[in-house]
Amino acid sequence: MNILVADDSKMARKIAIKTIKETLSENLQANIIEVNNGEEALATYQKENIDVVFLDLTMPIMDGFEALQRIKEYDKDAKIIVVSADIQKTSMDKVREFGAIDFVKKPINSEKMNQIIQKFL
Repeated sequence: MNILVADDSKMARKIAIKTIKETLSENLQANIIEVNNGEEALATYQKENIDVVFLDLTMPIMDGFEALQRIKEYDKDAKIIVVSADIQKTSMDKVREFGAIDFVKKPINSEKMNQIIQKFL
């Protein structure tokens, strides 16, 4: 399984990756790829066989809103979970409209990660 974590904050990526690793069952191996912005997320998604994306919204170069739209244009079945501190209702509505399968408030905890993995992976 290939998991993409896109966030401009190195600390946020570390927390997400640690939580993913803690939550995955021992018999589910994951290759976790991390990128710094939406442009890198799109390029990586197109190049690699990504199973799920954990995507921040506020990033330089290309934000998460645009990255979400562009990834979904490339692959309408892409599984994208937005992980953001931007919890405004308009942002949540917008990412769901763009095709995100879930929206999680930062920082993501093990309980929520476990729900996501059970539901989507």
